[in-house]
This record gives sequence, structure tokens and C-alpha cells, in this order.
Amino acid sequence: MDPVTLAFVAASAAATFAIAAFAVGREARRLDAVAPRAVYDPDEAASFVADRLPPSTQARLTPAELDGLLRLHLRWMHDHGLQPRDVIDRRQDIVDRVVAAEEVLVAHLLGGATAAGVEVLDDVDVLHAVRAHLAYFEAIGAVGPSASDMAS
Repeated sequence: MDPVTLAFVAASAAATFAIAAFAVGREARRLDAVAPRAVYDPDEAASFVADRLPPSTQARLTPAELDGLLRLHLRWMHDHGLQPRDVIDRRQDIVDRVVAAEEVLVAHLLGGATAAGVEVLDDVDVLHAVRAHLAYFEAIGAVGPSASDMAS
């Protein structure tokens, strides 16, 4: 092979590698700055939560009542700024820590359950539903670490 041709092949290979490395690096940096996509599917969430409820709670809550509690939970999250509108390809700009205390959320759901037509026979059912719903959010990657994890 001619030395000039060999030099052009080597230069072409180096240029191709440099362009590819630059493009991959730029895209990796852009994707790192963008919030991960967590998709909330109401049917999947209801099924996930129902499967994780203790048998006694499953016996007391109908699927419609569980759905009502999950909707109240989502409404509470929206009211507290935990469900931003434009999250697709949005830069991660969360500055303040937001802590959703279980007891505050349970109290809110208990208060709103009657107005939403959800008959709660035992308050512990709401607690179990909240914990299972939070586990769903964690499973889809929609929440950060718990406050107890951040304290240590």
C-alpha cells in the first residue's frame, strides 16, 4: 500500500473517531442534565398497590375505593408542587428538598376520603395504601431517597 494512501486512511480513521467521541460525549452530558423519565400508569399503579396491600386491607377496600385514594394522593402531590407540568427533557433544577411525611399524607387522605366517596373502615388501610403507592413511585424511579437515608 502506498504511504500517502496509508496516511490518508489513518487520518480518516482518527477524524472519524474524534467526531464520534465528541458526539457521544456531548449527548451523554445532555442526557445527564435531563431528568429521567418516569411514567405513571394509573392501571399499573392500582394493580401494583393492590398486590402489596395486606389481606385484611384488601378485604376492606374495593378497587374503586383504592383508586379514589390513589387519586387523592396524586392531587395532594400536585397541590404541593410534586407533579410539575413540563418534565420531558427538562433540566434537573430541583434546588429545595421536598419531604412528603407519611403521617401528613395519611391525615390528608383520611380527611378527603369522605368527600371523594371513599369509605375507610380502618385508618390503617390508608397507611398501607400510601406506603404501597410510594413503593410504586420508587419502582418507576419517580422519587428520590427517603429522608432517613439522607440524614445518615
